[in-house]
Amino acid sequence: MKRWHTPLAATGLALAPAFALAAGAIEGEVKQAATNWHAIIMFFLFVAFTLGITYWAARRTKSASDFYAAGGGISGFQNGLAIAGDYMSAASFLGISAMVFDKGYDGLIYSIGFLVGWPVILFLVAERLRNLGKYTFADVASYRLKQTPVRIFAATGTLVVVALYLIAQMVGAGKLIQLLFGMNYTSAVVIVGVLMVLYVMFGGMLATTWVQIIKAVILLSGASFMAIMVMQSAGFSFEGMFAKAVEVHPKASEIMAPGGLVSNPIDAISLGLALMFGTAGLPHILMRFFTVADAREARKSVFYATGFIGYFYILTFIIGFGAIYLVGTNPSFLDPDGKIIGGNNMVAVHLANAVGGDLFLGFISAVAFATILAVVAGLTLSGASAVSHDLYASVIKKGKANEADEIRVSKLTTLALGVIAILLGIIFEKQNIAFMVGLAFSIAASANFPVLFLSMFWKGLTTRGAVLGGFIGLASAVVLIVIGPTVWVDVLHNEAALFPYKNPAIFSMTLAFVFTWLFSVLDSSRQASDEKAKFEAQFVRSMTGIGASGASKH
Repeated sequence: MKRWHTPLAATGLALAPAFALAAGAIEGEVKQAATNWHAIIMFFLFVAFTLGITYWAARRTKSASDFYAAGGGISGFQNGLAIAGDYMSAASFLGISAMVFDKGYDGLIYSIGFLVGWPVILFLVAERLRNLGKYTFADVASYRLKQTPVRIFAATGTLVVVALYLIAQMVGAGKLIQLLFGMNYTSAVVIVGVLMVLYVMFGGMLATTWVQIIKAVILLSGASFMAIMVMQSAGFSFEGMFAKAVEVHPKASEIMAPGGLVSNPIDAISLGLALMFGTAGLPHILMRFFTVADAREARKSVFYATGFIGYFYILTFIIGFGAIYLVGTNPSFLDPDGKIIGGNNMVAVHLANAVGGDLFLGFISAVAFATILAVVAGLTLSGASAVSHDLYASVIKKGKANEADEIRVSKLTTLALGVIAILLGIIFEKQNIAFMVGLAFSIAASANFPVLFLSMFWKGLTTRGAVLGGFIGLASAVVLIVIGPTVWVDVLHNEAALFPYKNPAIFSMTLAFVFTWLFSVLDSSRQASDEKAKFEAQFVRSMTGIGASGASKH
């Protein structure tokens, strides 16, 4: 049997931070592939269809509520699909299946990790977020606190997470198109940037929502077909599928046993915390709860999203195991050295070819690209809203900006973010950027989530505690990743890391909560007393929705 190429690091989604699979980035040198006309035709059909939706949405987007929150007119089911479309990145599809292909059973840690954040959102965040906020999670964090410092902190956290996530998605898109479409890398990155700007600038949240819904439907359909074909090859028996995989895998004794991927208990716990609570702090996910009419629809959104996402992760597990014996043993998918053509991250794409031929390969290639487009549109909109709504309207204009000016600033920010994303995508082409997504999840869990959580549930939170504690969480996450093995050793090529763990969330989250609490209880100012006194009114509104502002259903 041919030798396999097992280290994921060599194909770009380095195991370094365990969160890397959220990236969707395929790094390193990619060989120019023969032009895949099926993929290109389907890609242009998808783009034409979604630009048509953007034109339709632009005609309906008249107010700030329409631009940021689709007028509150999205149903719980539609929003659940859109959340799933926003959350299921290309890495979930390509990365997790590649991890299962390489590590077997242990790849499931990511599927479970990304999924278990949703009950946290369902029971702790969704309803209160919708009742208290208007367009961004900063509305909630600053509800009874001093607006200017809290919104500056929240916007900073949002923009850092968005920037790091965007770089990963842009590089991922460029590499994917270079491999599948035979297109120049720079051209691919520019195309993604231009489409992203068009969706968001002209269609706002309504267009972004429908792009995400369409992407979720076609991704779930394609993955379902692949999983069914894999199960058919194993006689619709999980036992048969596992037996076939074990029979041909060079690490047969390891792939059905846990512990081979994250063996250090502190790293494992830290990874789990980041995946769970990082999800509840991702600004582009939280923003989606303002697109529905009320808290009931927000709860339904999470219920449907959890179902779609859970189903999808089961599919990636089946796809990964099926690829072990349908791709890993097929000479047509291996290069002369016995390695997977394009790297392990391409096993799902090769499997599409194995079970559905060139036409289905074209479909899956276009789906993978659509996946990245939908994610970058959501990210860009959350970044633009942080600048226009949190900084411009609330901080610079002190809440006195008119809607037209606010939307204009948001559109200019979208254009600027598009240019920045294209430039960063080109600059980071040859860099190992996996650590940036690890950083994004760590920041979301260490900065955004503690402040959001305590603002909703703890009477004693003060402005000083929220801002200082939040910035300490943000800074500690950045510093610990930089001096950890991921950056210090893998990127900067030092011999040993100053901080021994790849996943810092257990430490940076703890620091954020402790210092937020400490600075709050030590704050004896008159302002702090007033902020604590307002908690009861906030709690009643968060639970009942009485007086909730925001979009009304159209």
